[in-house]
Amino acid sequence: MKTTLGVLATGLLVSGLMAAPAAGSVGTASYPLTVTQTSAVEVATFWLGNGGANLANATPYAVQTDIDEVILSGSATADGKPGTVPPVLPPDGGPSAGKGPAGTGKVFFVGPDGLPHWCTGTAMQSQYRNLVATAGHCAYEQQYGGGLGKWVFVPGYSAGTAPSGLYVGKQLFTHFDFPAYGDYDRDYAFVTVYNGVTSSPAGELTDAGRLVDQVGGQGLTWNQPLDSSVDVFGFPAGVHPDGSHPQTGDTLETFSGRTSAAQAPSLKAEELTAVDSPFPGEGSLGSSWLLRYDKTSRAGYLNAITISVADTDGDLRYDKSFSPYFDGELRAVYSDAVTQWSGSIVLP
Repeated sequence: MKTTLGVLATGLLVSGLMAAPAAGSVGTASYPLTVTQTSAVEVATFWLGNGGANLANATPYAVQTDIDEVILSGSATADGKPGTVPPVLPPDGGPSAGKGPAGTGKVFFVGPDGLPHWCTGTAMQSQYRNLVATAGHCAYEQQYGGGLGKWVFVPGYSAGTAPSGLYVGKQLFTHFDFPAYGDYDRDYAFVTVYNGVTSSPAGELTDAGRLVDQVGGQGLTWNQPLDSSVDVFGFPAGVHPDGSHPQTGDTLETFSGRTSAAQAPSLKAEELTAVDSPFPGEGSLGSSWLLRYDKTSRAGYLNAITISVADTDGDLRYDKSFSPYFDGELRAVYSDAVTQWSGSIVLP
């Protein structure tokens, strides 16, 4: 199936009224990102047109990248029994085979400044194989009360190209407390995406299939004990306080560490998870923390997601990353998102 690239979208933000919590959830807020086939094609045009120029020119998102005051203790505790959702293994071969965790990539969007930006994102197991996880503020804009504009996910992103397709965001799901109260203990988002698309030199869009069918999807885990070993994956690109700039954001970087509790009073966050980390905040927002990651299968269980970093020892180098603690309330938001169908943006 093919369609032709259309006129560029003009809106910067697609906002909607806060949805009532879904039945059985503890408090999910849901916002539309791109709601029609026509607008989704326009979003794909914006990113894939002109040889992917807007992808190549996007800069790492620089909102809430670091924390000034951190308390390295906290009240992050399980609110129920531990649980898991198993990953979906990636298909053999393909453009992104053997290059880090299955389904890791960049989320792109237009920020409140009208410019293209990106964070890190991760494809997730879901009923319709169409879900992406990232930091809440890499999908929701507090100032305008809605989703960030022209939101897309590019797994295996490389140098302005989308080797496994570009996936336009359809619906954003986050915890009610994040948009309502600015509570960064709930700074996480799950976004449903339409089937991926690729673009020909002539400007025709071709359906690339469902996200997880193409690249695999990570599992999910919640209510896990702290002091767990995790592998962290992201695209750090920012500058440390001393001015050093060790990563460019062009390649996927990784490190391993053990989780601990933390608080950030300025973010109204008392139940954060911390890990020793050499990443600056810009570019690494949304980075996945995978529990029981297996390099051979390229799969594990999403256990946390970077929302900010800090220099806790005063040496002018960022040394810790922070995430909301994944508890049963996160699992409820995921459960509301996981059953939402998206479909294709390419007309038969």
